[in-house]
Amino acid sequence: MRWIAVGIFVLSSTLNFLDRNILAAVAPLVQKEFGIDDVGYGFLISAFSLSYALASPANGYLLDRFGLNRVIRWLVAFWSGISIATAFTWNYAGLLLCRIGLGAGESGGIPAVAKTGGMYLPGNERALGSALGQIGIAVAGMLAPVLAGWFAVPYGWRSLFLVTGVLGLLWLPLWHFTSRRIRPEYSVSESVAKVKLDLRLWALMAANVLWMSTYSLWGSWTTKYLVAAHGLTLRDAAPYAAIPPLASMLGGFFGGWLALKRPRLQVILLSAVGGLAVLLVPAAHDPRWATAAISASYFFCLAGSVNIYTLPLDWYGPERAGTAVSALVLAYGLLQFVISPLIGWTVKTTGYGPVFWAVAFPPLLAWVILKAAGTSGGGIEDKKARK
Repeated sequence: MRWIAVGIFVLSSTLNFLDRNILAAVAPLVQKEFGIDDVGYGFLISAFSLSYALASPANGYLLDRFGLNRVIRWLVAFWSGISIATAFTWNYAGLLLCRIGLGAGESGGIPAVAKTGGMYLPGNERALGSALGQIGIAVAGMLAPVLAGWFAVPYGWRSLFLVTGVLGLLWLPLWHFTSRRIRPEYSVSESVAKVKLDLRLWALMAANVLWMSTYSLWGSWTTKYLVAAHGLTLRDAAPYAAIPPLASMLGGFFGGWLALKRPRLQVILLSAVGGLAVLLVPAAHDPRWATAAISASYFFCLAGSVNIYTLPLDWYGPERAGTAVSALVLAYGLLQFVISPLIGWTVKTTGYGPVFWAVAFPPLLAWVILKAAGTSGGGIEDKKARK
């Protein structure tokens, strides 16, 4: 029953990421209507990311201070309202403001999912719980381009933001019903969270910045790459663009399953090596092979990511999980803020080739940082968490 509760909560993550992925899926339509070049599109992602990063610590603190159920209601209602407001924007400035608001609200989503896993699941199952959270991300990534191909072209891109906003509001009574009937594994008191910025957390933040460069690329630029590099229309690119998120979901479960059998750092190293598949993307002269290479890169990206995001739960416990995980979200948001305009500028001036080289090796450096910091929580080594 606790897994059912976690699964229902993951639906909020699906809607969270669907809201943000829709812009990437309909980017060609939005750019054409508002006259936005790739640099301007990069700044839209950057504005979302800066807001996402800066609001994350506050949202994580609120989750720990006032409780999961109370805060998540306000967060979901807020970001769903912003999504609906996006459907009624008519210029670039309005769209930019909506992205800023969406980032502020949605930055509480990942800490909330992590806190849910910490409350409802025992220690040895939390990596798989984190992998389950990737289902929401993957499903959103698959749905966004498919919905864009089916509905955005005939009905306009605004309709997608309206639908996701309404679905978010409908999720609220579902979770209210579930949370009152399924009790968590651990009782978590509402207290002021105190998470020390020790070497382990600093190492995790740095590693997350390096690791998620690959995620930033495929999360926002997959459809645009397939359209630009292989001459596809938005409708033709949609089926291809839906495959890598599915691969990422499978990668998340692979990383969670492997962490039950191997030390977590070994899983992260294996994932970093596998992530070098990104270098095969520019060599693919057919969209099918390009999609295969992108999928492999995304698969290993998430296999390592679920383990990086599980370490704060092992170290700080469910009571402070919101604050601890929000530090990783802060690091990721700052990465997005910096990297998105750089990708846009690089694509505009030199193409995608340098981008692939730039994101290929940072995950290996992330593993080096974690190894040097002596971080080895989770997996078969964390016997206390397994108990």
